[in-house]
Amino acid sequence: MLYLQAPNSTDRSFHYGDGLFTTVRVKDGKAMLWDLHLQRLVSGVRRLLIHSFDTAELTAQVQHAISSSDQVIKVLISRGQAGRGYSPQGIESPCCYISTAALPDYTNWQQQGIRLGVAQFKLAQQPALAGLKHNNRLEQVLVKAELAQSGFDEFVVLDQSETVIEVSAANLMFCKNGQWFTPLLDQAGVCGVMRQHLMAHLLVTEGNFGLVDLQQADALLICNALMGVVPVKEFAGQTKNIELVRQFVSGVEL
Repeated sequence: MLYLQAPNSTDRSFHYGDGLFTTVRVKDGKAMLWDLHLQRLVSGVRRLLIHSFDTAELTAQVQHAISSSDQVIKVLISRGQAGRGYSPQGIESPCCYISTAALPDYTNWQQQGIRLGVAQFKLAQQPALAGLKHNNRLEQVLVKAELAQSGFDEFVVLDQSETVIEVSAANLMFCKNGQWFTPLLDQAGVCGVMRQHLMAHLLVTEGNFGLVDLQQADALLICNALMGVVPVKEFAGQTKNIELVRQFVSGVEL
């Protein structure tokens, strides 16, 4: 795999979104949940039929990129560089771009909770790409554009069959009658590493849910690798129980 500073005009990620990425939180100089990020990258390149890469080398490159005790590292893998045309045939040298940024401050969200609305935009159903954090994020761009015109902190996003999938940039979980649930992501959405982390340590049931399930929920949370866990204080005009969220995740390192 080639490690580059910036893509050039022949990079397939630039032309077609042909690749995938992950966004890593650095805390106290350590890449948090790196094993899960790496597993998702390995699984993703396999599903997209991108040539495999040396995981030890990538881990070393990520470690070398850490320049602050608390920051964000983005790892983007492109299928590689090639001439025009969709065909990936013969492209055997993926390219990797590693960049850093300041860590956003989610303190207020984590402490006070967020107001959650519902996006009008619907995600497409595509099982072959479901779960992947691939480089074509136009759906999320349009959701964010819609969100910017609303008075909400985040949007619940449905797919075209009106099934709850996620929020614009995080996964979603909810509690009903003492049991926690999260949407099944086999048709659309991104399988986030924080979602994986929580499900590895806590009892969470996957399933297909609609808006009525969220309306009837006692508590909701959103989660991703950067924000950790953020409780929802209001959804559809209803107040939700923030303390249930805190109790739920109290034993898990975030």
